[in-house]
Amino acid sequence: MSGDFEPRIVCFACRFCGWRSVDLAGEAGREYPSGIHVIEVPCSGRVDWIYMLRAFETGADAVMLAACIDGNCHFVTGNQKAAKRVDAVRVHLGELGLNPDRLAMYRFCLGEEPGFAQVAAEVDARIRELGPTPLRTGSGAEWASEEAA
Repeated sequence: MSGDFEPRIVCFACRFCGWRSVDLAGEAGREYPSGIHVIEVPCSGRVDWIYMLRAFETGADAVMLAACIDGNCHFVTGNQKAAKRVDAVRVHLGELGLNPDRLAMYRFCLGEEPGFAQVAAEVDARIRELGPTPLRTGSGAEWASEEAA
């Protein structure tokens, strides 16, 4: 793959464990790839399939969900609902001709490793191997303009 490829990764992070893991990575000075755009959500269970697909449609090379570990969801079963949804969307990605490995869910428990920065680096490396999504067009100006909106 070309050395100038910078993956665009959307991360939906639940307000509790996922978002807090991102925050703790920053507080600890752990760097993670700059192409990861984190969006705080109330619960990973609130991330509908349409949001995952929309991220790909608007130029994301990958989508990840940062969720609570089982038994630690503040909304009891939100992370379980999210896991089922991610599995279903992965099937549809394959049907659409996109590698299902472009979508994954990770569970975080505060203070436990691997932390967000490590997982983000692993996702970035995997997507670098896969290359840009076939849906990506243009220079990325539409990606930047959507971020500003």
